[in-house]
Amino acid sequence: MTKTSISASISVTDAEIAKVVLMPGDPLRAKHVAERYLENPVCFNTVRNMLGYTGTYKGKKISVMGSGMGIPSMCLYANELYNQFDVDAIIRIGSTGGLSDQVKMRDVIIAMAASTNSNYGAAFPFPGFFTPVADYGMLANAVDSAKELGVHALVGSIFSSDHFYHPSPEVNKQTRDLGMLAVEMETAGLYWTAAASHKRALSILTVSDHLFTGEALSAEDRQESFHEMMEVALETAWRCVE
Repeated sequence: MTKTSISASISVTDAEIAKVVLMPGDPLRAKHVAERYLENPVCFNTVRNMLGYTGTYKGKKISVMGSGMGIPSMCLYANELYNQFDVDAIIRIGSTGGLSDQVKMRDVIIAMAASTNSNYGAAFPFPGFFTPVADYGMLANAVDSAKELGVHALVGSIFSSDHFYHPSPEVNKQTRDLGMLAVEMETAGLYWTAAASHKRALSILTVSDHLFTGEALSAEDRQESFHEMMEVALETAWRCVE
């Protein structure tokens, strides 16, 4: 049955949405993932060009959809997927900037928790700071999948920033000193939304640049370097489907 989002952000047309959704920030990357990794992908959403597709992977139905950039955009789509379209789990797949000295280019990072400078979490009724953390079962599945695939994956905390260009030059040093592996812009919001929706979430990232070494992948290198992340994410998603 076709469902329409109250905010008209998602309008399912030709395919249903799977119980597990992979979410890159870029909708064109969602298209690339669907066409490269899923069997018989069908586009289910084109509203605001935030492309979404459903196909199968090793016989199980999986969807992929863009989230846009930043916590507000991620939370808008994640909230609707969880609460209006009966999605059980979301896996963010995207790029991240390395902070820690132990992080190398093209490393895969599985985000255990996400510190943030976003005020988005203040909206949730909680007598303190509502800590955004991953679903442990999904995290454990991702770690096992990485080991089986021979993928070098780091597990730890990351920083979800509201600023792509932060005005303070000290922020990167401060977050690194507190043990953050890398910085990106969406994971904390996804983890908050999943917890509030009583659903599951995980963020699996590829290091595309390093804020202290100055290294950076080209657009072409980024595309080619995401294969290991995608394989880990797909295997994790496959394990999540009953």
